[in-house]
Order: sequence, then C-alpha cells, then structure tokens
Amino acid sequence: MSQLKKFSFNIRSTIYLNNQINFQSNDDIQNAFKDFKDNQIISCVDYFPKIKQVECHIYSYPYRLKDYQRITNNFRDRFFQYIREISLLDEPSFEHEFFLRIAQLFPNMKILTLFND
Repeated sequence: MSQLKKFSFNIRSTIYLNNQINFQSNDDIQNAFKDFKDNQIISCVDYFPKIKQVECHIYSYPYRLKDYQRITNNFRDRFFQYIREISLLDEPSFEHEFFLRIAQLFPNMKILTLFND
C-alpha cells in the first residue's frame, strides 16, 4: 500500500437509531481522514429524526462517478462535472434556491429523481 498514490472512494452508510444518542458528526469523520494528505475528503451526515435514521456519505473529491444519490439540504457545494444522474431526498423540503444550486453544480445532469417522504 505504500505505493498507492491516489485512493478514490464513495461510501454511504445508514445507521438506524434505536436508543442511541451519540453518533459521528461531520467533524468526527473529517478528523478520521486527516492523514489523507493528497486527497480531499468530503463528508455529509444527515439526521432523520422522524424515521430514527442517520445517513453518512463520505467520498473523495473530485467525484468521478456518474451518479450521486440521496442529496439533501445538507449537501456540500462542489462542482460535479461527471455526474449524469442524481436523486434528491426532500427532507426537509427544498426551496427554489436549492434547485438553482443543483443546476449550477451538476452541469451535465440528465436525470433527476426526487424522493418526497
């Protein structure tokens, strides 16, 4: 592994909260990747209290995959030139400005799916 120059990844995890109070924050996750000197690591933690669930998305940037799933209002602004398909999770509800951000950050998007629970 010492020869590895670049490591690209995309990780999404879901944690179901039964009686848990403590879980990872964005800062905790960013701290875990502090030794990745040549990689920019982006993390986003979303809390869904109604369904007792936490979703965590961690990826290396620039993001080179063709899709990006379950974007929420907590989404980090970055430019995504390779992505063609995205899905949005409408919790809490999106405002007009959010859709303008999506249009600017995903210039090659062809398919948009909206999940409204």
